[in-house]
Amino acid sequence: MGLSWQDIHADALRRIQSREWQPGALIPNEEELAKDLGCARATVNRALRALAEEGWLERRRKAGTRVALSPKRRAQMAIPVIRQEIEALGKTFSHRLIDRVTTLMPAFQSDALGLPAGTSAHHVRSLYLADNLAFAYEDRWVNLIAVPGIETCPLDQISPNEWLVQNAPFSRGTLEYSAVAATDEEARHLGCTLGVPVMVLERQTFGPDAPVTAMRLTFAPGHHLKLVI
Repeated sequence: MGLSWQDIHADALRRIQSREWQPGALIPNEEELAKDLGCARATVNRALRALAEEGWLERRRKAGTRVALSPKRRAQMAIPVIRQEIEALGKTFSHRLIDRVTTLMPAFQSDALGLPAGTSAHHVRSLYLADNLAFAYEDRWVNLIAVPGIETCPLDQISPNEWLVQNAPFSRGTLEYSAVAATDEEARHLGCTLGVPVMVLERQTFGPDAPVTAMRLTFAPGHHLKLVI
């Protein structure tokens, strides 16, 4: 059985990290690498494209492929399932559907998603709990063009977060964390004092054909975030 593109990727990455291929150096072309490794040129191409996407290589048409002088690793993030986050803390997850309605998306949300004014959307508000204590409050707008099935799915049984992860593929997104003063609505649902500092995540996700959702997730006071790079 021949080498896979993952095998080529691992070998090329080893050469880069060991400085066998020096920063800025031109590496062998695809045909040479394929002959040296005894595999198809397409397999080499797939591996090198992945390394370029990860920031290890710089590929230029007719100029060859070089090792990046200063590799810039791209952060890759998956949309977390809140149920799994809570259960990983050793706590019991539950969620409460506060309300849901199909209406016109407000301008600030349609602008964020690049949608025209007056786009029809499903507005869902939910509360996530850990051991029956408020964990996070979610205010979400879902583009019905991208996710028409959201209107009839049982969001009282499965959270909007988990249903969308399972049913609405996305190709890219934006996210922004900030520390803000809890609004009256957020304080009421989270059971905290109006104006107390809380962590807020605002995220927009986009599918291959249309924007999917814009969401604001407000965590209860004391929440902390840990990222692994």
